[in-house]
Amino acid sequence: MTNDPKILVIAFLGGIIPSLIWLWFWLKEDQKNPEPKGILAIVFILGMIGVVLAIQIQKLIRGSIDSAEWQLILNAGVEELIKYLAVMAILYKTNYADEPVDWPIYMITGALGFAALENVFFLIKPLSLGQSTISLFTGNFRFLGSTLLHTVSSGILGIALGLSMHMSQLKRKLYFLGGIMLAIALHTGFNFFIMRINVSSVNYILEILKVCSFLWVVTIIVMLLFEKVRRIN
Repeated sequence: MTNDPKILVIAFLGGIIPSLIWLWFWLKEDQKNPEPKGILAIVFILGMIGVVLAIQIQKLIRGSIDSAEWQLILNAGVEELIKYLAVMAILYKTNYADEPVDWPIYMITGALGFAALENVFFLIKPLSLGQSTISLFTGNFRFLGSTLLHTVSSGILGIALGLSMHMSQLKRKLYFLGGIMLAIALHTGFNFFIMRINVSSVNYILEILKVCSFLWVVTIIVMLLFEKVRRIN
C-alpha cells in the first residue's frame, strides 16, 4: 500500500467514478418515487466498508481451505452475503423499501459501493509502480467487468426480493434462497473464466471481451426483470 497522496487520490477517483456512473444510470429508472439520497449514500458507504470485512474473511478461507474451486465459491458467497447485509443493516425493520423496485435499487447501490472500494485497491498497485497504461486498462476493464458483475449479481437478489415482496413468508424465503444462489453462481462463474485467461496470450483482449459479452447478456435480462419489478404496484 502506497502512502503517496497523489496516487491514492487518482486510485480513489478511478475506482469510485465508474460506480457513480452506474449508480446514476440505475437511479434514473426509479425517478417516479426516488429513494432518499441520504439513505442511498449510507448504503453506498456501507457497501464500501464491506470490502474490508470481505478481505479479512477471504484471508481465513484461503488459509483453511486448499481446494481452489471451493475458495472461488466461498469467496463469491462471502461478497454476495456482505453486500446483502450492508443493505439490511439500513432497511431491517424500516419502511424505506416500501415498493418492490426499492429492493433492487438498494441492493445495486450497496453493490456499487462495494465495487468502488474494490476498484480502488486494484488500481493502487499498478499506479504506485508507475504503470499508468496498465492502470487505465485495469480501470476500464473493471468498469465493464467486475463493477458490472457486482451490480448484476446483487441486482438479481434485489429483483428476487422485490418480486416476492407481497408473497407469503415461505415464498419470500424461497425467492431469497434462489436469488442468492443465482448471484453466487454468476459471481463464481465470472471469476472462474477470468482466472482461466492467459495474460500472455495474443488473444488476451478477445478472451476478456468474450467473458464480458456473456455478462452483458445477463445484464440485459436483469434490466428486463427490473422493468417488470418496477411495474408491480
